[in-house]
Amino acid sequence: MRVLFLTAFWTLLADQASKALVVHGLNLRDRGEIDVLPPLLNFRMAWNQGMNFGLLSDHGTLMKWLLIGIAIVISAGVFWWAYRERPRPAGMIAAGLLIGGALGNVIDRLVYGAVADFLNMSCCGFENPYAFNVADIAIFFGAVALILVPAEKKAG
Repeated sequence: MRVLFLTAFWTLLADQASKALVVHGLNLRDRGEIDVLPPLLNFRMAWNQGMNFGLLSDHGTLMKWLLIGIAIVISAGVFWWAYRERPRPAGMIAAGLLIGGALGNVIDRLVYGAVADFLNMSCCGFENPYAFNVADIAIFFGAVALILVPAEKKAG
């Protein structure tokens, strides 16, 4: 379980530190856009009140609390699964990524009322209109790894 806790902690810390640095430190909140390595990497401020890609973002306070509740329930469920099943370290890392990322976005919703998204990447003639954050990356890779990595229990 130590691997899960450490992964969740460092994921949450990386997410919140990146948001503090970019949104506040670089003042992206007011600037709106910063080209870093165009078109591959840009900072584009977006306050996501909904789910992925801004889905259901026009439902206000009710949606905020519903999404907070869903994130906490999913995090608790993943934690319970890891506690009960004791997967190999890869499974614990995947669970920690998902939990740390979900809790990072929960903190945003509690502090700002929305998730602070700022990473924007485009390539090869495709211009991506969406922004995301470190928590979103962790949630994605954690969920994919939980699906793809065999859930064999740790030996012993």
